[in-house]
Amino acid sequence: MAEVLLFHHALGLTKGILTFADELRARGHTVHVHDLFEGRVFASIDDGMAYVNELGFEEMIARGARVASELPCDMIYAGFSLGVLSAQKLAQTREGARGALLFYSCVPTSMFGSPWPAELPVQIHGMDADPYFVEEGDLEAAQELVSSANHADLYVYPGNQHYFADSSLSSYDADATALLLQRVLKFLSNSDDVDEVAATNQKNSPK
Repeated sequence: MAEVLLFHHALGLTKGILTFADELRARGHTVHVHDLFEGRVFASIDDGMAYVNELGFEEMIARGARVASELPCDMIYAGFSLGVLSAQKLAQTREGARGALLFYSCVPTSMFGSPWPAELPVQIHGMDADPYFVEEGDLEAAQELVSSANHADLYVYPGNQHYFADSSLSSYDADATALLLQRVLKFLSNSDDVDEVAATNQKNSPK
């Protein structure tokens, strides 16, 4: 079974994030979820991002790195929107990473100073009319990442919601989430086949 480090989105550690983690645990996977906002939960993306801007994006990424430093290296890193920054950086640059699950967002791999490890598995999920995903460059970054990787899938769902897999929010889309969860569970079930990938990534990761 897989071991996953999951990072929350800009509203904070919502009940929907915890429910998603429990869905994975119910299938036997180990899931670590940490509150990078120290108990704060926001009612809107604007409010959440205002808090992030006060802290700084570098601080948010550093908080994620500190959490990861206390856990094994051979993890699958997952992030929802804002959490993608930490998940993608750790998957892309930390020795021993076994894969990445990027929900609602993706950033150019150049942001972290190295290419995506070609053999590292990744799934990216977003909606085709979500303005955050489509109009702010995330979809383009996702397409570029997928084109450079040997084990990458980009799944685009019909709809315009950003946090569509958070069951505690009005943006929740049950049908899209069911399909997303099915794909994620298949990804995790295949994680036992990537030991060789992890070893290759460990040898080739930048020092």
